[in-house]
Amino acid sequence: MQSSLSSKSSGEAKAEKVPVNDANENGARVSHQPAELIVDDDDAMLAARVGHKSEFAREFKSFSTISYAFAIMGLVSSVATTFNSPFTLGGPAATVWTWFIGSCFNMTLGLSIAELVSAYPSAGGLYSASGLLVPRNQRAFVAWLTGWLNFTGQIAGIAGTEYGLSQMIFAWAYVITNGRFVATTGATVGLYIGLLALHGVINCLGIKTLARLTSSYVIVNLGITFIIIIVVLAKTPLDQMHSASYTFTEINNASGWSSNGLAFLFGLYCVQFVMTDYDATAHISEEVSRAAIAAPVAIVVAVVGTGAVGWVLNIVMVLVSGDVAEQDISTWPGGLAFAQILYSRAGKVGFLVIWPFVCSVAFFVVTTALQANARSFYAFSRDNALPDKGFFARVNKRTGTTVNAVWLVVIPCMALGCLAFASYTAVTAIFALAALGMDSSYLVPIVARWIYWNHPDVQFQPGPFFLGRGLLGKSINLIAVCWTMFECIILAIPTVQPITQFNFNYSWVIMAGVLVIATVWFVAYAHRHYQGPRSTLSPEQQEKLGVISRDEEAVHHH
Repeated sequence: MQSSLSSKSSGEAKAEKVPVNDANENGARVSHQPAELIVDDDDAMLAARVGHKSEFAREFKSFSTISYAFAIMGLVSSVATTFNSPFTLGGPAATVWTWFIGSCFNMTLGLSIAELVSAYPSAGGLYSASGLLVPRNQRAFVAWLTGWLNFTGQIAGIAGTEYGLSQMIFAWAYVITNGRFVATTGATVGLYIGLLALHGVINCLGIKTLARLTSSYVIVNLGITFIIIIVVLAKTPLDQMHSASYTFTEINNASGWSSNGLAFLFGLYCVQFVMTDYDATAHISEEVSRAAIAAPVAIVVAVVGTGAVGWVLNIVMVLVSGDVAEQDISTWPGGLAFAQILYSRAGKVGFLVIWPFVCSVAFFVVTTALQANARSFYAFSRDNALPDKGFFARVNKRTGTTVNAVWLVVIPCMALGCLAFASYTAVTAIFALAALGMDSSYLVPIVARWIYWNHPDVQFQPGPFFLGRGLLGKSINLIAVCWTMFECIILAIPTVQPITQFNFNYSWVIMAGVLVIATVWFVAYAHRHYQGPRSTLSPEQQEKLGVISRDEEAVHHH
């Protein structure tokens, strides 16, 4: 089917009507049916696939969308804050190889998510997709639990990155004062809360402003990564570089667990925290031009780029690490091994010049992650999932952004950061929770699509980015599911022995608590007003956007 859009001006364009199903209480319908819609007509595709009319201006173009996808992973800053886990628990080989292994398997997850984002380019992301990929009688509960898993992971991701940024800022202060200033936990949490408030204000800016800011993120992110690689290699004498044998095969089990293999696998904390929130790009898809293509392509490009460049970065940092692994962690700037390696090789001046750019990357990560999480809660409220009467689904008329939803995210993030008062090990649980929550939520739509592909209530139709129904597509999806289940188990295990209340891995406890509370909430109350992802189109909007009902389709066929 060809749309008349290509032959008319934007003011006159009207997409051809496409069949839809699933009526809501207003008679509006949502399509799981085909999209013989050209991808240039974003609003028509959104209406046909998800049943929504976008309330956002589509200011994100292809480059800014790719930049956004890179920014959400924040390669250099995220590695800097999580480098301790593989480097101190498993040693050099764990640092190098868990990144390589993790990024390869994460590529299958990224591809699997990208094809779902292409099929459902909605602010709800995979939360919306999960509800549309199961039979009607399962829709509400499946979408409900998937949503809360994903939202918890996103909040933890923001909290972990923001806390890491606070540590990095104080690491700079530690160096500039020659070690005289050592931040207390209270000071770090205080800065953390202040930064969250600042990011909340930034995310209340207009969409056009946010899109322009985002365009620069990928340049800074990759640029500073390559600068660090070049500087530390240039400043390290050859006789002070570690051997290839040490870099690629040395395992130093400092976890307390008797198994070297388990200590090695704890290195996944780094790569899994960095390479997650793949569907963040989906959450801004209602602000992206040609979203059904631009969003999935951005996800794939970001995963490949982050995986490749990140592996090189990890190899180089181990290669030039010298005796850092043998030093007391309290002597490292901000308690970060990555910062200590950079300081020991670039010198004080080099560190003080480079480090603020690393901090800026973390700042960008939180900006983009908060934007994505706010859009998630916006979609949740739009679907009547929250008892807020649509308060968090309101779009500010002046800025065109979800101001109310932004602050809904900021508040629980502030609370989560208080885990730092327990211990630093408790903070690492936030990193694990981010990957655990988001990655486990991705399993639902991937599995549901294959189980219910041809179910009458689903009738899945792929978007323009599609892996196919053959062996390749099925293999990639299967590997993604198996890998995600495996890494979620690893991330739930306490990283050190003996286990105490101060070093216990609370990530799975928090996740289990969220699932229990969400289930009780749904059974006791939410099921009365929440029916899953719903259409918000009026009959007039259906007509304007070219969406027709099954009854009309039958008339046309006869």
